[in-house]
Amino acid sequence: MGKIRMTVATEKSPLYVCPMHPEVVGGKGDRCPKCGMNLVKSEKLKVKNLNQGEHDHGGHDHTEHHRMMMVEFRRKFWVILPATLVVLLLSPQIQMWLGFRFEVGGRDILLFLLGSVIALYGGWPFYTAAKDELRTRNYGMITLVSLAVISGYLFSVAATFLFPGESLWWEISTLVLAFLFGHWMEMKAVVGTGGALKELAKLIPPAAHKIKAIGTRQEAIDEVDTEDLKKGDMILVKPGEKIPADGEVVRGESSVNEGMVTGESRPIEKKKGSLVIGGTVNNDGSLTITVTQTGAESALSQIMDLIRRAQETKPNVQKLADKAANLLTITAIVVGSGTFVYWTLINPAGAVFAATLAITVIVIACPHALGLAIPTVTTITSSLAAKNGILIKDMRGLEIARKLDYLVLDKTGTLTEGNFGVAKILTREILRRSGASRATRSAQDDDADLKDLKSVSASSNDEILRLAAAVEVQSQHSIAQGIVEEAKRRQLELETAEKFKSYPGKGAEAWVKDKKVVVGNAKMMKEKGITNYELRIKDRLGTLVYVAKNKEYLGTIILEDQVRKESKQAIGAFHDLGIKVAMLTGDKKEVAEKVGKVLGIDTVFAEVLPEDKVNKVKELQDKGQMVGMVGDGVNDAPSLTQAHVGIAIGAGTSVAIESAEIVLMKSNPMDIVKVLELSRKTDSKMKQNLAWATGYNALAIPAAAGVFYSWGVTLRPEWGALLMSASSIIVVANAMLLRRARLSS
Repeated sequence: MGKIRMTVATEKSPLYVCPMHPEVVGGKGDRCPKCGMNLVKSEKLKVKNLNQGEHDHGGHDHTEHHRMMMVEFRRKFWVILPATLVVLLLSPQIQMWLGFRFEVGGRDILLFLLGSVIALYGGWPFYTAAKDELRTRNYGMITLVSLAVISGYLFSVAATFLFPGESLWWEISTLVLAFLFGHWMEMKAVVGTGGALKELAKLIPPAAHKIKAIGTRQEAIDEVDTEDLKKGDMILVKPGEKIPADGEVVRGESSVNEGMVTGESRPIEKKKGSLVIGGTVNNDGSLTITVTQTGAESALSQIMDLIRRAQETKPNVQKLADKAANLLTITAIVVGSGTFVYWTLINPAGAVFAATLAITVIVIACPHALGLAIPTVTTITSSLAAKNGILIKDMRGLEIARKLDYLVLDKTGTLTEGNFGVAKILTREILRRSGASRATRSAQDDDADLKDLKSVSASSNDEILRLAAAVEVQSQHSIAQGIVEEAKRRQLELETAEKFKSYPGKGAEAWVKDKKVVVGNAKMMKEKGITNYELRIKDRLGTLVYVAKNKEYLGTIILEDQVRKESKQAIGAFHDLGIKVAMLTGDKKEVAEKVGKVLGIDTVFAEVLPEDKVNKVKELQDKGQMVGMVGDGVNDAPSLTQAHVGIAIGAGTSVAIESAEIVLMKSNPMDIVKVLELSRKTDSKMKQNLAWATGYNALAIPAAAGVFYSWGVTLRPEWGALLMSASSIIVVANAMLLRRARLSS
């Protein structure tokens, strides 16, 4: 077999990778030095992906790989079991212990034949993998297992044919049997931790009601396989049915349970124009949906891909475990050799006794528990997170989250609803009528005037809104949309705006009926040379949008963005966890500080342009703070990337956000608290597993070497194998306790 290497796949030189460890790349016929599995051609690693088509995930289906290993170990165990029982029956040592005699002619030859079958057939998976470990100098568990079995086998062959003495046939037979049983149980436990992907795949129904047009007005419904759906297809979803594909509602109204995908507990109302996610459950009404995404593009497929990637990423603590496992392997070989020399030459107790202890040392030191300590935790963590509407793209991000000193949150859409509505419109008529000073005017003054605004200038009020909406209808900003929605609510007829130009973080301008209309904040007014706009409003939680026509100030639209009811609870939870909170917003300082005071924010960054957000994150980092950034993942991308941990919130169906390590399906600040809690619980489990795996070896290796022999304590190879397997199973079982973890709601 060729040397494991990094290569580039071409038509003439295909790429071969390990299904379990995608970083291991080699040629045809190679085996993975980490798990012993044959490398497979990358084209064969494509897995059927939900609705239709294939999606290449590099074959990283860990659960399926462990399932294959479980089946192999189970099969070999049942083959080896009867042979081992016969070896035990024929062994003089066992007969003496149990007080019976059973003589068979040619017993030694029969033991040799049975022992050879057990050692070679039962131990073959270990030998093939160990060969690659030795070749790549990546010594690990497989090397020790193989060394222990082969040493015992060769010693027994020599004792049978070269020099008369007690052999170790029953020891190595039970050793192989114990290894097979332990690995079988271990893989069975591991398989139980990795079912998240298959559970998600089950959400997609196998069939769909496809609507087929007959003529111009009639429709018929065909039952089709979900995987045959294409973009643009019309489907009917009846009450109580699962939605088969991502799409947009074109007819009907209903509530949809999206909890299995987003973690949202309450049903979401859907009507014409609403987006729906494949795999969610339609509750009480019929919906006609146009399919917009299938296969790898679907939200559920993207979620599965993120979970799969997360299970493949390694936190930094995994590197420590890998180094410890490699060091443990070398230690076991050295201590095992030293044990044999000590009990043979320095304190002679017989070759059989010395060999038995040496083999036990090697067996019991197998670093399998260390190898499983972290991956099992990360696998369960990613599954638990997904059930709570949290998608972890990189486990290193979750690892860092527990160390955060500061959380930086974007105000709009994160701490607030993000849906701006028009609260007040203040016109020049109000100012002239009141005669109040701009410097002293309060919200109470505004409200008093607004009570009889219609008698003063209702037409001016609507005119300001109509002009502003005509400009903002071409903008996608949430503030602009709030103005447009209010104009629609008032049924105002909008003129067509021309020569529209947007000024990010400031406003926009356009020509409306040959009049140049400017809509924006104070900076925008100042830059455009517009005066008399500086209306000062005290004690108002809102955003001021000034409107001018032909450089003449017309009035001010006040929009308010409602603070989320969960925000204050979340801020309190952050403080309880010892994390300070900073808020980023483009709003005026007065408005931002009012929100900050209401929520208990530690640091407020106001009037921040989108391109300056990243500098605010750097500012905190330059002070030595460990910073996490929470934003919507679109215009917050640079700051999400700059932060030590980027958390994209409110992803909904657009889950593949590249700039964040962690993606939240809902716009609920309490989900950030869940991330922090999960980070700490995960870290705790990792440390517990590492402590157990290292502590077990610290006691077991000296016991196996005979250090406690004077107290009558010794360990045999088969006991060592069972203890080693038990240690691995304990690590997996401890990780599985994470499933019971309760996160804040």
